[in-house]
Amino acid sequence: MSDESRPEPPSSAPKRRGKAARKHTVGRVVLISAVVLALITGLSTVYFIRHLNGNIEGISLEELGDDRPEEVYRGNGEPLDILVMGSDSRECEGCDIDAEGGGGSDTTILVHLSADRSRAYAVSIPRDSIVDRPETGCDSGGTDVMWNEAFQRGGPVCTLAQVEQNTGIRVEHFVVVDFASFGSMVDAVGGVPVCVPEDIVDREHQIFVPKGNPSVLTGDEALDYVRARYVGEQLQQNDISRIRRQQEFIGALVREVMSAGTLTRLDKVVRFLDAATNALQTDEEFASVTRLGKVAMQLQGIGLDKVRFVTLPTEYYSRDSEFWGKVYWTEDAEKIWDLVAQDKPLPAKLIGDTSVSAEGPPGSSPSPSAGSSETPDAGESESPSATESPATPETPTDTASPSDTATPEAPETTKPDPVPGICA
Repeated sequence: MSDESRPEPPSSAPKRRGKAARKHTVGRVVLISAVVLALITGLSTVYFIRHLNGNIEGISLEELGDDRPEEVYRGNGEPLDILVMGSDSRECEGCDIDAEGGGGSDTTILVHLSADRSRAYAVSIPRDSIVDRPETGCDSGGTDVMWNEAFQRGGPVCTLAQVEQNTGIRVEHFVVVDFASFGSMVDAVGGVPVCVPEDIVDREHQIFVPKGNPSVLTGDEALDYVRARYVGEQLQQNDISRIRRQQEFIGALVREVMSAGTLTRLDKVVRFLDAATNALQTDEEFASVTRLGKVAMQLQGIGLDKVRFVTLPTEYYSRDSEFWGKVYWTEDAEKIWDLVAQDKPLPAKLIGDTSVSAEGPPGSSPSPSAGSSETPDAGESESPSATESPATPETPTDTASPSDTATPEAPETTKPDPVPGICA
């Protein structure tokens, strides 16, 4: 029956409004609930961001003045250099591992993001390197002093000035992570799996890290792992072994944070962010979780396989030197700084035996030739050739003839020495 032929109801008949009323009621409830949920979520996010920002201490770089290295790169985009420092407050029993006062910088890593964000390098600087310390940013300068003294002479600003003076690289930002907060970050994600080939024991400082493949380390065990100077019962005089353990563990921690087991757990994410920003120090421009998050997203976009940890090439001072037991930077170290300043890739021959991929797996060091971008780079810049390096005695064998490189003995001559505490 058409609407035109349908009879009109009597004026006295009650009007039917039940269904329409229910529809409007449901609509209003859904709308109000959505608005309330959005407000609650939004306000919670705002308060949480404010809380995280409140954890971060911003420090001015004004005292560095204008006498700083100029940017060398002139291509498209902007490379980014961030100085990452690990501060050991030693406010615990047995924490004076190196017989020093509190507040030292046990870890110094210069993180370089390429201008096109296609690769990243994290260059670790040995804390017992002998360098010159500038007056700018420090309470006093110095000649032929240990690297980590800068942190005690003026904190992160002094260390940043020392980096710029000794490398010629302009550093845009810095981040200081307190080791106690580092342990809390590990606990926030439920522990981090790494391959530990043997028990790490340091009875004097009450350190014990259990062996395992993998061994899931808690926060306290992780701190022991990255800070211990004894592996087996042997004291590691040089800091290189500890640097490699730090690199392996940082890579494992990053993989754990980016895993589905963490990212799909809101409680873990919240605890990790709170721990990561607790007692965090940065330069004023970087003192924002939003700014830090943008850089983290850029790193994620690069991909873990393109993020490499590099230990700066060094050599021991001779026994008859006043600096015996300390290290100096080799010619290869200077080449690395020059290439980083120019935002050029680091050739495999320059960093091969010391580089670690952030991709993992935990406890392993992928082949330096795995990255396809590194092969053409060696020919791209002739200056960092292996033939000029005093630290690569096997080079004449590698370049003598194709038949020499194909001999079975070649892998044995180029195989790096095992690093204590790291799985082969």
